Amino acid sequence: MITRTRLFAAAALALAIATPAHADLDEGTKAPIFTTKAAMAGKEFGFSLATALKQGPVVLYFYPKAFTSGCTLEANAFAEAMPQFKAAGASVIGMSSDDIETLKRFSREECRDAFPVGVASLDLLEDYDVGGPSSPYASRTSYVIASDGRIATVYTNGDYREHVSRTLAAVKNLSK
Repeated sequence: MITRTRLFAAAALALAIATPAHADLDEGTKAPIFTTKAAMAGKEFGFSLATALKQGPVVLYFYPKAFTSGCTLEANAFAEAMPQFKAAGASVIGMSSDDIETLKRFSREECRDAFPVGVASLDLLEDYDVGGPSSPYASRTSYVIASDGRIATVYTNGDYREHVSRTLAAVKNLSK
């Protein structure tokens, strides 16, 4: 039996996934620096954007919820493209408001141990203008952040299919 609470939660998730939000963080502005719990290959660790940027550009992609169809397909696509991102000198991290235990499983099963996924707090969702108090689900938004911490590209679209190709193209443009 479907309870009213479950029905409301399903409707809120469907709305969050289907409704692209406008990302107000402009290209060229400094990306908000953060630390969070993350998982890769099923193991928890502390992720620091500042530390990651010392290694090169970072693709920071937000997705609504682990193990939903679009989010799973997007994670699979990023995992498949990881050799190309690495060849371009970039790292990738996926972010959602899922708990760390869920992300440990997601990192193994859907990210295929290829890249980490991190816990996005409501404050972080607000800082990146991808969610907040009105919805715990992030909009599907990808940021490419250059090594200097400036936002090079922003792409928001509820359809996961172009996030990998657009962010990979943006990363390659950084080295030109």
